Amino acid sequence: MFARANAIGGVPKVSKVTRLLIFMLVVSLITIGCHKEKEENEEDAFSFVVYPGAKYLPHLTELTKQAHKVISPNAPEPPPTAIYDTDASVDDVANFYVKAYGYSAIAPDATNNLSPAKPPAYRRSGDIASDVKSIEPLLPKLNLHPDLARAVGTYKAVEIQGKTNRPRVTIQHPYFDVTTSQVVDRTIILMSR
Repeated sequence: MFARANAIGGVPKVSKVTRLLIFMLVVSLITIGCHKEKEENEEDAFSFVVYPGAKYLPHLTELTKQAHKVISPNAPEPPPTAIYDTDASVDDVANFYVKAYGYSAIAPDATNNLSPAKPPAYRRSGDIASDVKSIEPLLPKLNLHPDLARAVGTYKAVEIQGKTNRPRVTIQHPYFDVTTSQVVDRTIILMSR
């Protein structure tokens, strides 16, 4: 395959065909290696860490994906999303995800003590009626007609920033289920990329 050592420099001559084959082999290995790395990264992005004992809510997960299609009709497809709920407190669930994501603590709010950087995990609260009112125009497009007068009360929530291979997480207690027109006294966990 290789020619004998060159009398001048002692370095073997390599034919053009052999060089081309070696080059193509190296390019193929690099391409295969990069393709596998990309597939592994995509697989990591789709794996959600689920709070122990949480119950998957397929109807709310699908409804969220449908809402994304209505809001962004030109988007190729909705981002990976999963919705669960649990009897555990917001604090217990939030601490689980903060630890799983490797964050140090949950900030008291999004301002992070007036720091210019938004904290990776922070608390917030809100009014259920106001939040539901903001999505009211979207509901008929989803063929939903909930009794919005039943959306009453306040909630506590924690927002956790996603990582490269982890989705962002929103944890809230209680929440309003637009499919049943009920305020649910459980903690909802929404994970989305």
